[in-house]
Amino acid sequence: MPRTLFIFLIVLALAFTGCRKPTAPVPPPPGFVEVPSGSVSGTPVQAFYMGIYELTQTAYQEVMGVNPSYFQSVSGGPVERVSWFKAIEYCNRRSLLEGLIPCYSYDTYGSNPDDWPEKWNVYSINHSKIHYTPQSDGYRLPTEAEWVQAARGGSASHGYIYSGSNDLNEVGWYWDNWGVSQLCTHAVGALKANELGIYDMSGNVWEWCWDVYAGSNHIHRGGSWVHAAEACAISFRSFNDAAYGSHYIGFRLARNLRP
Repeated sequence: MPRTLFIFLIVLALAFTGCRKPTAPVPPPPGFVEVPSGSVSGTPVQAFYMGIYELTQTAYQEVMGVNPSYFQSVSGGPVERVSWFKAIEYCNRRSLLEGLIPCYSYDTYGSNPDDWPEKWNVYSINHSKIHYTPQSDGYRLPTEAEWVQAARGGSASHGYIYSGSNDLNEVGWYWDNWGVSQLCTHAVGALKANELGIYDMSGNVWEWCWDVYAGSNHIHRGGSWVHAAEACAISFRSFNDAAYGSHYIGFRLARNLRP
């Protein structure tokens, strides 16, 4: 066999036996961190991306054109007074603006909120008409199990009571540490992050999750600036009607992993 042919065959064989340089992992989108897979109370959680910060008033207004927040004077503060319905709408509108595939559709009206019927977000019963498409790459709300997995710190968890610490004063704004002159929300990311580098998963504002609690009530997690420490524990869950918004409820974005 000619020497040049022999060398060519060796090179070809190496190429097909895994000797090529491995592909670098895909980094998370800006403003997100990858949460590793795991299990929460027997519910499997696939790896996903979670927003490092609660959604801010500025980010909400850039997409929706309005700022519904009560505490608009808080620089860098989380958006609040947002219902579950409005959080869903924000996710789809931002996805469309960025050329992503929206995660949600409404009944038979598609995924563009401009095509949804008038007052779709006024009547609580309409929450059951919102459908999730798992294959989408757009923005969405985390499931309750995903939220807990992220709040615990994933595989890096130290088993803290609150997200990132056993001392809530280190990681979260709540009833006992807001200060007499600061009965309000606070700028996102001002305190210590948890094991995954995620901020404010305990305190500041409650965060909507995708899951239904009962009837038209959807779960929110994390406690808020106006609640006691026990409500800010990772283990604590609460809920409200899909059409309800308050100055202590906001949300955080999630996304599916990039292929």
